[in-house]
Amino acid sequence: MDNENEEFLKRLRETFRIESGEHARVMSIGLVELERTTDSKKQAEIMETMFREAHSLKGAARSVDLLDIESLCQALEGIFATLKRQEIALNPGLLDLLHQTVDRITLLTPYAEKEQATIRQQQIEEMVCQLNEAAKHASTPIKQAIPMPWPGVESPSRQADTVRISITKLSPLLLQAEEMISAKMAAGQRASELQDIDRMICLWKSESEKWKKGRSPGLGWDDLLERNEERLTALQSQVTATTKAALQDQRAFKRMVDDHLEAMKELLMLPVGLLVEVLPKLARDLARAQGKELELTIQGAEIEIDKRILEELKDPLIHLVRNCADHGIEKPENRVRDGKAPCGTIRLNFVVKDNRQMEISISDDGSGVDMDKVRVAATKLGLLQANAEKYPDPKETLQLIFHSGISTSPIITDISGRGLGLAIVREKVEKLGGTVSVISEKNAGTTFRLLVPMTLATFRGVLVRVRAYIFVLPAINVEHVLRVLEKDIKTIENRETIQLEGQILALARLGDILEFPVRENAFAADKASSRPGESYMPVIILTFAEKRMAFLVDEVLQEQDVLVKGLGEQLKRVRNIAGATILGTGKVVPVLNVQDLMRSVVRSTAVSRKAALPGITPARTGKILVAEDSITARTLLKNILETAGYQVATAVDGADAFTQLQNGEFDLVISDVDMPQMNGFELTIKIRSNKKLAELPVVLVTALDSREDKGRGIEAGANAYIIKSSFDQSNLLGVIRRFL
Repeated sequence: MDNENEEFLKRLRETFRIESGEHARVMSIGLVELERTTDSKKQAEIMETMFREAHSLKGAARSVDLLDIESLCQALEGIFATLKRQEIALNPGLLDLLHQTVDRITLLTPYAEKEQATIRQQQIEEMVCQLNEAAKHASTPIKQAIPMPWPGVESPSRQADTVRISITKLSPLLLQAEEMISAKMAAGQRASELQDIDRMICLWKSESEKWKKGRSPGLGWDDLLERNEERLTALQSQVTATTKAALQDQRAFKRMVDDHLEAMKELLMLPVGLLVEVLPKLARDLARAQGKELELTIQGAEIEIDKRILEELKDPLIHLVRNCADHGIEKPENRVRDGKAPCGTIRLNFVVKDNRQMEISISDDGSGVDMDKVRVAATKLGLLQANAEKYPDPKETLQLIFHSGISTSPIITDISGRGLGLAIVREKVEKLGGTVSVISEKNAGTTFRLLVPMTLATFRGVLVRVRAYIFVLPAINVEHVLRVLEKDIKTIENRETIQLEGQILALARLGDILEFPVRENAFAADKASSRPGESYMPVIILTFAEKRMAFLVDEVLQEQDVLVKGLGEQLKRVRNIAGATILGTGKVVPVLNVQDLMRSVVRSTAVSRKAALPGITPARTGKILVAEDSITARTLLKNILETAGYQVATAVDGADAFTQLQNGEFDLVISDVDMPQMNGFELTIKIRSNKKLAELPVVLVTALDSREDKGRGIEAGANAYIIKSSFDQSNLLGVIRRFL
């Protein structure tokens, strides 16, 4: 075959790949429906549809010389024809075989030109034999219940590079394109008018230069003034007319751009059904593999959403359905024992919410989340302290399942056990600017709720100024914009706060969170003209995932539509920044990531603004070593101390702490007592017995509150002994201030 024919066949097979995917999709959905329905008339309609799909796919495969797919389709045709004639009856084994065959076709199509053709051919021949045998005797021996990739071939995971578009969506685009012709002509006319004005000004300037050099004989001062006045009047008239026309053009062009943008958004809006149509088949295969019975119901599949969001939601929804099928739904005998129907139910519901958001809920009527197993898994990862007197409440415990590595599965399988699924769900959803939450009740089931935007193209943004810089905050996260008096900013546990509607909100200064250089108060000019504490400061209240936080800015400018752009491959992930946009002035400004901002506030190491002003030393200084084996407690102590203005180093146990003390200089040690290798008492004794460290203050923070333990702390030489059960930030900071 010459190169030209090879290239043609390659293009033809790419077209076939798209067509075959559609045929296989329809057959896969039909098989799930066939298994669900008991109506004989409905079953006959489904089998007729699948017979036609198999026949069409067979002809298409023959036309591109893919004989292996053709032979599979020929065998499928035989099965469907026999079923239509009611010569054989449906049974679970036959349905498994049909599902497996369609899966094989789906896997085979993208790799039709790859190696290992001999191995695939053998497997195809075996499957064809099974299909032919089933068509004759309805005997369907199955080697495996769930189709697996063929040797050496991974399952394809690619985003769709084509999409079907309704003609009703394309027609407006043509009309808008035609309207742009008039806009183009108008723009040309304005350019011509401006050129005339420019020529008039140049001529005027040239004559003025000649007059100043005495090259215009007979033209006196009065004549010059009169001529200039005439030209100025004519120029003003022309500029006024051009400005008026330009404003009309601008309004018309704005309407055209807005209409075109909306039409293009509609073009990229696809029904959710395209995303979820594979899920019933997935749930069915999982149930069959685990000996369970379940049914997946879907509501709201007709809702349309941005294609880009649709593609990003695919993995999260697959993970959640797997999670419900594997962890939630029990086996039939267990469900019957608990008074439930043997067949479990997974419900997937899509609902459009206010301000262009969609809520997705995935719920099951299974056993619910085992809180004890979650706590055990979290303790192993260091997210919870072992043998703690008080564990987080159920709501907080549930949130731990989204941490990477948390799994309640007793064994690692190809479906679950690695603790990655729900972590991926949260990562994907938050990347879209959405949120995910979960509620669960023992023996009643679990519900996951995802809230995601319906489009990524544009959104309403609030422009704010910090120092000389402009930033955009998504309006969907802006709850309030207000002004507060400086005297109303209160410090609680060394954190600035304000009170709003009876609730205390943490207040962060956006300039500090974005790590701008410290400078004098932005409101110094206002304060100079007002009494102390009576200067107003602009504050924005931001919300994300049921969290509220106040941010102090220099100025709130305006709200407008924003077209967000990515930062490119070199800056895929920049903390606190979600992207950038271009204002009407041509200025590029960053779009802030609200979720990152809130995280940055929590881990912020910035000292109090008042303590960091030029000429004023921080209220608290000193370097502290924290020895704590629990990562959660260690992080908490570190954040508290750094927020208070101290430098902090951490150690994972007493031995690590003593090594750091010998190699560095510290002003104080805070230590847990119950630690591996060297506990807090032993660490304190070693510090007191070391000539260099003997005078170093030591504060023990522990859950051991017996009189004997306190006595051991005193005997060891600790300067303070704080009980965790009565621990609070102000108590700890007050103790530290006594020694530093």
